[in-house]
Amino acid sequence: MKIGVLLAGCGVYDGSEIQETVSVLIALDELGVETVCMAPAMPQHHVINHTRGEEMSPARDVLTESARIARGDIADLAGVNPADLDGLVIPGGFGVAKNLCSWAFHGPEARVNPEAARVIGAMISAGKPVAALCVAPVLVAKVLQELGQTAEMTLGNPEGDSPYDIAAFHGGIESVGMTPATCALGDIVVDETRKLITSPCYMMNATPVKILEGVRKACTRLVEMA
Repeated sequence: MKIGVLLAGCGVYDGSEIQETVSVLIALDELGVETVCMAPAMPQHHVINHTRGEEMSPARDVLTESARIARGDIADLAGVNPADLDGLVIPGGFGVAKNLCSWAFHGPEARVNPEAARVIGAMISAGKPVAALCVAPVLVAKVLQELGQTAEMTLGNPEGDSPYDIAAFHGGIESVGMTPATCALGDIVVDETRKLITSPCYMMNATPVKILEGVRKACTRLVEMA
């Protein structure tokens, strides 16, 4: 079994969330499946100094930065054939909403990176499972909208302990035709029809142990569906 892991850079503020991504790689390894890390070869929207939260120079490339997490073993998304994959996991991080789509800037009117749309759309159309973690459901929501499909998904618990406005995110995905679901940290929401698994991860205030707990549940369900 071969599971793709779609990355958006390296670092929570401008790429893929590292702890979520490493948790995914651990969980899939525990399940005994082969992983294929992938990312688009494209400029990052911007680069953030993670010690201060400020933009910095020089510019960086999404594929090159993603390779840091993948230890160099990464595929250019443009060369990925979705037919070779049995499932797909998309960790969170602001890079998903800045590089793989433009939700961070345009909200529900976001545009999706064409290669990300191609791979995610092909997985969904083929009935293969997709797991979207943290903020990644907004990316999947836009792809589903383009396909004329809907799904149940979560970005967390609007009443829970979160640094983000979960209710606003849920309103956003609802506006593009999705059904938002409340979900506790460490748990998952499964849309059986679309074979879509979502989990809040760092959309809620969390520790690495709680992140791994939710990721393990999501990856286990993904592999079962695959």
